[in-house]
Amino acid sequence: MTPNTNYANLKDSYLFYNIAQKTKKYLEEHPGTKLLRMGIGDVSLPLCDAVIKKLHEAVDDQSEKGSFHGYMPECGADFLREAIAEYYGKRGVKLSSDEVFVSSGASDELGDILDLFGRDKTVMIMEPAYPAYVDANVMAGNTIIHIPSGMENDFLPSPDDSLNPDVIYICSPNNPTGAVFGKEALKEWVDYANKKDAVIIFDAAYEAFIEDNSLPHSIFEIDGARACAIEICSLSKTAGFTGTRCGYTVIPSELTRGGMNLNSMWVRNRTTKTNGISYILQKGASAVFTDEGQKQIHRNIDVYKENARMLMRALDELGIYYTGGHNAPYIWMKCPDGCDSWTFFDKLLNEIQVVGTPGEGFGKCGDGYFRFSTFSSPEDTMEAASRLVKLLKK
Repeated sequence: MTPNTNYANLKDSYLFYNIAQKTKKYLEEHPGTKLLRMGIGDVSLPLCDAVIKKLHEAVDDQSEKGSFHGYMPECGADFLREAIAEYYGKRGVKLSSDEVFVSSGASDELGDILDLFGRDKTVMIMEPAYPAYVDANVMAGNTIIHIPSGMENDFLPSPDDSLNPDVIYICSPNNPTGAVFGKEALKEWVDYANKKDAVIIFDAAYEAFIEDNSLPHSIFEIDGARACAIEICSLSKTAGFTGTRCGYTVIPSELTRGGMNLNSMWVRNRTTKTNGISYILQKGASAVFTDEGQKQIHRNIDVYKENARMLMRALDELGIYYTGGHNAPYIWMKCPDGCDSWTFFDKLLNEIQVVGTPGEGFGKCGDGYFRFSTFSSPEDTMEAASRLVKLLKK
């Protein structure tokens, strides 16, 4: 038997594994040192009260015969699918609940969704890029077109008509750069996808951080998107579900390719490959979309936004170029003095005990840049910003 030889084409190790190994070695050599971790995008605030209340209610439901739930519908409970559709409706995006699929989180879904496209496809990925986009497609044996972005286009590339992708990944607000596509720029991509008969996989995991009302939260705010796009979203950063795991995918009912309906295909995929998300988690997730839940999660998001402002003030004081922060939980800064990203990582780790993420880990376009996450505590963020200013003002 020959295994999937595409795995041999993956890079030797994953970005965050390398970071973990470097920090582990540093702590072994400097026991007792506190590191200020501004790298991996894991949240630091607990689940909000509205979610906790629903989780407890759901646990109690499972203790009584009359309210006990066994297997859940594979595509999601009606109460949660309807709540998500209503959430979109408040922003003027009309969805039916059967266009919403509940998942165990965006990361899982971003890999699984490739089942819809078979193998040997041409996939367009904008760089810098979340590493899982690339790795999932390498594993699948797809051909990857890397679309570069940089300061010259504010890390928001435009379509290239000379290329012919089957699948296009767009992440907005972007991880790692924090850049956000405006409606006109996103319309260019929608028109391009429809012209090329391609499908956009739109990663909207950070839409709740958008504060500029002129910017789209969903690709379905753009005319023509229902004919070419799938949207994947997560409650991990929106509502602190990194340890709870729940998200959702939107596939319009009219999205077809090659005479096949992708919504119907995904129903068949989910009913074949999953037994659904647990009742307890879906009940907790439903609280996110209530009025009270929205107020509570945005209080937490405001904490992370203030963290972003602390870091942005530090970079402004230093006169260093960056994107992100205003509408995203990431800040993407240019490494000072032409430093490469891993050298800058080592400098911050060894000299001020701050851990960030080297841009090179997000593709070649990321070298010379560095990502800070704003999900740490306010105290650690303030201290990290202070140390950064002192170090780079020398």
